[in-house]
Amino acid sequence: MAQYASTTCRACVVGSRRAHTARPSGILVTVTLSTRAVTTAVLAAVVAAAASFGVLPLVGVAVALVVLLVIGWPAVVAAPAPGGLRIVVLAAGLGAAVVAWRTQGEPVLRHLPLVVAMSLVLAFLSEMLRRDGRARLVESLSGTVTGAFVAVAAAGWIATTRSTGGTALVVTAATAVAAAAAVSALPAARGWLGALSAVAVAAVAGAGAGALVPDVEPVTGLVAGLVGGLGVGAVRILFERLPGVTGRWAGIAAAVVPVAVGGILVFAVGRVLLG
Repeated sequence: MAQYASTTCRACVVGSRRAHTARPSGILVTVTLSTRAVTTAVLAAVVAAAASFGVLPLVGVAVALVVLLVIGWPAVVAAPAPGGLRIVVLAAGLGAAVVAWRTQGEPVLRHLPLVVAMSLVLAFLSEMLRRDGRARLVESLSGTVTGAFVAVAAAGWIATTRSTGGTALVVTAATAVAAAAAVSALPAARGWLGALSAVAVAAVAGAGAGALVPDVEPVTGLVAGLVGGLGVGAVRILFERLPGVTGRWAGIAAAVVPVAVGGILVFAVGRVLLG
């Protein structure tokens, strides 16, 4: 009887270990590099669709991007204090979205530096309030600040839409980003060659969309697509070298990054080329 009980317990332990190890492997399958690229393409397409319906739907999409980033960013940077990081990144992203949406007159983002400055203060305050010995202090602070900057950048889509000819530019640039991400999802799109292919496709898609969308010249679409494609390619090369991007939410957050960063880049293109 004792031998039977011992054998049964051993079998239970082995089965439990197998079940425990089977669950993470299923999660890893859902966030492969290609899956993240497809997610980026879908998110960029959602941005383009929301912009065509007006500013308010785009504000909602920008906030959703910030929330997705907040959930998964601690896993991306392996943050030792994820709670404080999430609070800072969420405050920065929501503050930037509100500023881009509610500021009247030009320049639309004139109050954005205040949001960035306050997010830096909150990041330092978050580290000061830690009670775990502040292990990996520099890594934690840099991860928080980087996440805050990415969240703030998403407000660029809102600010671009509120500028002259901005809605058409957002649709054009987001389409180019979606095209670049779709190319990045291909198995052959690896390393620098894949990144350059994504940039080239984004430039062509931007020029094509610019020729079809009113208020945007093909050259403007080409530049916007080139900038958006550079963001997609750079982020792909960066994250494919990070072993920490393996969880479901971390993969989603990594997919959000090129879309969010593209917002502020496209805003800069619009200010230079559209005035």
